Formats: sequence, structure tokens, C-alpha cells
Amino acid sequence: MAKARALDKRRKAIRNIRKITRTMELIATARFKKAMDRAAASTAYTKRITALVADLANAGASVSHPLLEPRSEVKNAVLLVLTGNRGLCGGYNSNVQRTAFARLQELKASIPHVSVEVSGKRGIAGMKFRGVTPDATYLHFEDKPRFEEVEVLATKYLNDYLTGKIDRLDVAYTKFENIARQQAVVETLLPLAAIDGLETPGEKTEAAEGAKTAKAEVQYEFLPSAESILEEVVPTSFKVKLFKCFLDAAVSEQIARMTAMKAATDNANKIIKKLSMTYNRARQSQITGEIMEVLGGVEALKNK
Repeated sequence: MAKARALDKRRKAIRNIRKITRTMELIATARFKKAMDRAAASTAYTKRITALVADLANAGASVSHPLLEPRSEVKNAVLLVLTGNRGLCGGYNSNVQRTAFARLQELKASIPHVSVEVSGKRGIAGMKFRGVTPDATYLHFEDKPRFEEVEVLATKYLNDYLTGKIDRLDVAYTKFENIARQQAVVETLLPLAAIDGLETPGEKTEAAEGAKTAKAEVQYEFLPSAESILEEVVPTSFKVKLFKCFLDAAVSEQIARMTAMKAATDNANKIIKKLSMTYNRARQSQITGEIMEVLGGVEALKNK
């Protein structure tokens, strides 16, 4: 009977775990829908303002902005890593950390000073495990990042870039493409030429070709001046792009957690089914043994 009891006890424990994973799956699903709606709502605006900056920057030689001009020599760089505060989301956090660590090694090989800033408890712990001590940490960005919170961080980066404290900003995060595909990437957000489709030395992108076409087809009239318009649009473009990175990271985390919890729930169902079959066999064997003992006792009494 001891074996049957042990199997039943283990089955009950796994059933309790299944309740937890199922609940976490439902919570992640609800949060995912809200996060995806926010990310989808910002996608069109981000793309349009990015294209607008590219068009304005290519509208004429007299139009320029410090954020659009790459530095001739990069001495200080910042790598911002976006991870989650919680685990139980499959390989979401580890994928971002591996991608960020690979880029960190590349930056250190060519740039004298590289600062690492990490958002999320998991990323902080992961970087420390790899022997990297973050220069700044952020724990207040949850699954619903607000623009006001991201704007404070974006303003700091803008001021540091304009004053020459940093020459480059890279952001490692999980890019949301659709519900079936999320990819850990590292994007260069400063200078803005790296993301606005402007050509940089030795690099041609599809967005750059689109900017050339836009330049040829679209004519702009600036009022009061192109410089004053860029002074407002370019910083806003950077803030929106950084905010989009946080939104993509949030929705990707919920998708990863939803997938991981569903897999855990399905696995618990399989284990419970297998344990139930084993328990039934053990119980049947135990009952058969008890019946045989009773019959043996009856036969022993008859022979007296």
C-alpha cells in the first residue's frame, strides 16, 4: 500500500502544480492581449515618424541635426539590456542576455569605454553571473511601461549624446514581429542615422533606398524653418523608438510566459495520466495480494 500511497501523493502534488501553471497561463494571456494592443498601436506611429525624419534629413544639404550625425570617433558607448523582473517565461531572458553579451564583446573590442545598463532583475542577475557589473539598473519597468517613464530615460540619453558623454547607444531587447515570432536583437538607436534609414559609411539599407525615393518624389516646404522642425521631430523620434523597444519587450515576455506555462500545463497532464495508470496497476496488485492473503487464511482455517 505504501507504493500506491506515494503515487497518489505525487499525483496530487502535480495536480496542484497544474493549477498554478494553468492560472499563470491565463494571466499571461490576458496581459499579452493588452500589451499587444499597445505595441500594435504604436507601430504605425513609430514607422511614420521614423520615415518622416529620414525624409526631412534627406530633403536638402542645409538640413542637419546633431542626433543624425555619427561621430567620427566613438569613445564612449552604452548598451541597454531590456529583460524581465520575473522568470517562468522559457528562454526569453536568457536569449536577450546572450545576444547582449555577444554585442558587448564586439563593442569592447573597438570602443575604449562601454557602459552596461540593465532593466529587469533577471538581466541584472544574468550579467553579474557572466562577470559584468551593470553601471545602472532599472527595476520599475513592468509589463506595462509608460511613456512618461521611458521619456525620462530617453531624455538622459539625448542629453548625454548632445554633450558628448556618449557617442553611441545600443539597445538589446526582444523584437515583437507577430504572435508566432519574437527575436532577440540589438539595435543602435544613437546616432539616429542608424535607425532612420540614412546611409552611414560603408552601409546601405533598404530604408535608405526608400529615403532616396521619397526625396525624389516628395517636396517639403518648411515653416518657419527646417532646423526648427527637426529640433522638435528628431528627439521625439528617438523617444518613440525607445518606447517601442520597451513595448516590444513587454509583449514578447508575456508571449514567452504564456507559451512556457501552456507547455508546463500540458506536461503536467501527461505526467498525471501516466501516474494514474501506474497507481491503478499498483492498487490493483495490492488488492489482489490482499484477496490472496484472505483466501490463504480461509484455507488455513479449513485445514485445522
